[in-house]
Amino acid sequence: MINNNVYRSLGHAWWSEEEGTFAALRYFVHPARFGYLTRVLAEERMGGGPLRAALDVGCGGGFMAEDLARAGFQVTGIDSAAETAGAARTHAAVSELNISYVAGIAEALPFPEVTFDIAICCDVLEHVADSGRVVGEVARVLKPGGLFFYETINRTTRSWLMAIQAMQEWRSTAFVEPCVHEWRRFLKPAELVGILARNGLRNQETRGLSPRRNLVANWLDLRRRAQGKITLRELGRRLAFRESGDTSVSYLGYAIK
Repeated sequence: MINNNVYRSLGHAWWSEEEGTFAALRYFVHPARFGYLTRVLAEERMGGGPLRAALDVGCGGGFMAEDLARAGFQVTGIDSAAETAGAARTHAAVSELNISYVAGIAEALPFPEVTFDIAICCDVLEHVADSGRVVGEVARVLKPGGLFFYETINRTTRSWLMAIQAMQEWRSTAFVEPCVHEWRRFLKPAELVGILARNGLRNQETRGLSPRRNLVANWLDLRRRAQGKITLRELGRRLAFRESGDTSVSYLGYAIK
């Protein structure tokens, strides 16, 4: 059983330096996610501005939303955990960023049709029971020509070993809360492309999200972190996730309505 309650019980910890589940997102994958998003926005000529409305679905503590606001977008973030949305709202205020945060579910977005120019859905689709419904809601609120960015986890043997066993089960390497992910909810890229197409979204590309170094080096660093020899920030620096051609564990991409 997947444990989505962690986003309520640890909602205060999104901007913590060392609480594993959220610090891992902040230091390991967010820089690569935002780097990919920035590249695609430039290629599609979709920069920020007074008419550029962005929706961050499953916004968490606001890592993506804050970077989008700094890039000039009018940002709305939504998260199913009120505690998480509250933490994001507080941090945005401290950072003097004008971001609208609401608590709500991705399966029933509380926004009118054709409201947003871009929508982002990172680390969300593997947590919901009905990914098709979430994608359908995103498509509904996107304007024609709008961009949908996604990032999620593939359903492979390798993802089971890395995302389930190494990251959350094995005591010698784990750094996230138990049961945060459930392997059978992971989506293969072809499955997600099919869901997108059924909801009027044309997939443009799918790219891998991978650490820069080799498996052995990564494994040793996970053990060092578990032993308290390095911090999560340092582990994130060493892993240095990047856009790649390897989709066997994590992948990201975008579609156009």
